Amino acid sequence: MKLVVQIPCFNEEETLPQTLADLPRELPGIDEILWLVIDDGSRDSTMDVAREHGVDAIVRLTTNSGLAIAFQAGMDAALKMGADIIVNTDADNQYVGADIARLVEPIVGGEADFVVGDRQIRDHPEFSDTKKRLQSVGSWVVRQAAGSDIPDTTSGFRAYSRQAALNINVVSRFTYTLETIIHAGRQGIAMTHVPIRTNPKTRDSRLFSSIRGYVSRSTATILRVYAMHEPLKVFLVPALIFALFGTILFARFGVLFLMGDNPSGHVQSLILGAVTLIFGIVFLMMGVLGELLRVNRILAERSLRSLRRIELHVAVPPDTAWAATKDEADLTGPRA
Repeated sequence: MKLVVQIPCFNEEETLPQTLADLPRELPGIDEILWLVIDDGSRDSTMDVAREHGVDAIVRLTTNSGLAIAFQAGMDAALKMGADIIVNTDADNQYVGADIARLVEPIVGGEADFVVGDRQIRDHPEFSDTKKRLQSVGSWVVRQAAGSDIPDTTSGFRAYSRQAALNINVVSRFTYTLETIIHAGRQGIAMTHVPIRTNPKTRDSRLFSSIRGYVSRSTATILRVYAMHEPLKVFLVPALIFALFGTILFARFGVLFLMGDNPSGHVQSLILGAVTLIFGIVFLMMGVLGELLRVNRILAERSLRSLRRIELHVAVPPDTAWAATKDEADLTGPRA
């Protein structure tokens, strides 16, 4: 069984050596462990540092494309390296490398296909009370959207089986953490979580410049991804609200008309009621169209999954710039 540890990087020449030094080369139940660095358009010597410290392969993005794009590029490359299990970790050495053994254990044991490391946010010493509350609320929202019990949905320390990796698709450019959990939950992929440890912070997060910005972008990501999977539910709520409001206004006009209380003086209720009912119908139609698009998306994902299997079978190289520090023939192979 082959394990590939992928590490998205952007200007990580200072922290990458420490991260790599903490990674294991042997684990129970694993025959081979390879290290993969995804260089997201770094402008420093990240690639040279990666080579000097024994990285097995590097995927190079020519421009800084964002964490989600780098993650997806790494998943594609790891699969084409023949990975049976893919572990994602951060280059800032936030996570303890030895805990990879905890992450992969449920997959090796056949208990799950997707494992997320739980940083135990409530007890995290470096998180402020505000950040803890926001993380807890955000994770609760994601759990409801995904139908899962993952307590730490923003953790980037996670493991995927080959089957899960073939099924995961990311469309966001901001972050993959929330989207992949919702996507996996809606696809019925077996997920679980394990407690993990964290190292002292080496630098501030580069994903967002302020908590407000992170919350707004995360909220937009959750709503967009959930709407992709449950469009009728999303649009049915405003449709019912507008329809109810319009019905009340029509009922008000009808009661006043029957009572003979100068109904012509309440024609505003009739007009506003008609407008709100039209809005309700529009939202309902958007939900119906969204359901049709969801069916097409499911069919497209099935085709994409089949295409990925074909690419693995014929040993197609990664789509992005590829540099193998070992013999590339040893890292890729016709595995379906």
